[in-house]
Amino acid sequence: MSYIDLLRESAKESGNIVCMGLDPVLSVLPASEEPVRDRIGSYFSELFRRMRLEGVAPAAFKPNIGYYQRLDNPRAEDFSGSLALVDVLELLETYFPGIPVILDSKRGDIAKSSENYASEAFDAWGADAVTVSPYMGHDSVLPFAYEDKGVYVLNRTSNPGAAEFQDQNVLDKVDEKELYPLYRAVAHHIAAWSSEHPGIGAVVGATNPKELGDIASIYAGRDIPMLIPGVGSQGGSASDVMAMMKSAGYELDLSRINSSSGLTHPWKKGNAPEDWLEKCMAAIHSLIEEASL
Repeated sequence: MSYIDLLRESAKESGNIVCMGLDPVLSVLPASEEPVRDRIGSYFSELFRRMRLEGVAPAAFKPNIGYYQRLDNPRAEDFSGSLALVDVLELLETYFPGIPVILDSKRGDIAKSSENYASEAFDAWGADAVTVSPYMGHDSVLPFAYEDKGVYVLNRTSNPGAAEFQDQNVLDKVDEKELYPLYRAVAHHIAAWSSEHPGIGAVVGATNPKELGDIASIYAGRDIPMLIPGVGSQGGSASDVMAMMKSAGYELDLSRINSSSGLTHPWKKGNAPEDWLEKCMAAIHSLIEEASL
């Protein structure tokens, strides 16, 4: 199955376009004497089990590799964080088969190095898609264009500092008629790459509605997936995002609206409260309802 078909099928089966970020923060998990790997595994196992019992599933999952590998101590031969990610990926295969997994690693390097990073994501970790940076150009991005896999290129991100570079006006080499903000030039390149390599898409933040609308209009009518972070704790609204995409004529089932901490630890700071599972489930139900098809 192609990545485009996988997105459409998982959206149809789940009835929504939510992407659930899976970024463990030890300081907010329930207090425990378990080793790191077991503590993370136990937490997500209990959460996923409840989700299955309640018949709730997002349309994608997105673990950020940095949250796991920061828990490794390689020089002491301790790979607890990486092994916890292995456990989480296996739990996803058990509880949510057919739901795409996006490995958020934001790679991108010279061509040969990108080939290695692509193999890391797809061959070693078995991810369905990966996030990459466009800064070094096509020979840095295209090694990730595996058959039947997804590639989300950073386009207009949700962080406050994004405007420092992404809003700068440049002469777009794809369309040299006028100056465009850099994010529009990147969007034109993404559209060109995706025409030859289906599965290439874009990361576009929900915190910048104007830019999101501009980009969605560029991708409208094309099979270009969008990964949309910034909903929830960063202030974006899923309903506003969906209205914007509909207005632009973009196919909703190719997009994924991501929330991470807002779903997995909505209390943000301190050890998890006794009713942590209910708080997580309430947040998951709320976002899925807001982003339902």
